[in-house]
Amino acid sequence: MTSSPRQTPGGLVIAPQVRDALDRGRPVLALESTIFTHGLPRPRNLEVAREAEAWLRDHGVLPATIGVVDGQPIVGLSPAEIERLSTDDDAVKLSLRDLPVAVAKRLSGGTTVAATAFLARRAGIRVFSTGGLGGVHRDAQQTFDESADLPTLAALPLVVVSAGVKSILDIPLTLERMETLNLTVVGYRTTDYPGFYIADSGLDIEYAADSATEIADIARARDALGISSTLLVARPVDTDLQLTPAVHDEVLTSALDAAAAAGVSGHDTTPFLLDFMQRETAGRSLDVNVEVYRGNVALGAEIAAALAGVQ
Repeated sequence: MTSSPRQTPGGLVIAPQVRDALDRGRPVLALESTIFTHGLPRPRNLEVAREAEAWLRDHGVLPATIGVVDGQPIVGLSPAEIERLSTDDDAVKLSLRDLPVAVAKRLSGGTTVAATAFLARRAGIRVFSTGGLGGVHRDAQQTFDESADLPTLAALPLVVVSAGVKSILDIPLTLERMETLNLTVVGYRTTDYPGFYIADSGLDIEYAADSATEIADIARARDALGISSTLLVARPVDTDLQLTPAVHDEVLTSALDAAAAAGVSGHDTTPFLLDFMQRETAGRSLDVNVEVYRGNVALGAEIAAALAGVQ
């Protein structure tokens, strides 16, 4: 007999299988929902979401996809809830600041990195895999445009696996902000910081980790020291799957010029640039996005297993 979802005092629903796995010390990996509500076109969005969950279960790690349904934040969306959000034209993109409004207005939507990380931590999950992080936007010196991901992660003791930040952002400034916010950044088998669509952004980081076990050891050391910020694991896309750097640079330059010519600014900039890149690469950037996500999910599963002491 399946038990009913457990609701925390703050209104967060934790699916029974997620709570049971956490209580038993089994590996659990948090996954965001914006990748299938706003990040990928239909029907590929639902296919990728289902594939990630199935792959994790097949490898002994429980997926905990996080989202909001009818104002209810849920850690461990059911297959029906994932399908509903992936096909809902009215699904809202929800960052951390949006959660109270979504709850009060009974909205449904996909959670961003910031909101997913917050809810994962409240549920007791330790590892979260995503595609790319938000960061400092270009021209932020004038606009002060910075993703809520960074300050949110600076206050949460998680392990987050990503392929760095999207190359449409200001990567040098983003790395500076990470340092200021005491976010430890470790490259997976590299000190080349990735640029999401490309394996090497041209910028270096100080530390590399050679295995999921080593990453788990770093997370345990952080916890023992009482440090409460996220350990960011930067896993580059495989070089044979990346966008060709020359093509990437050319298309990105054209995208930035097009945005400036169209007067696009603020929160409209990111979707404009990503849509431009998808069109100009004939969908190749979308394929890279999916490959990035698959690789990050796989590494996140290994880290979750290592932290749980599972071989």
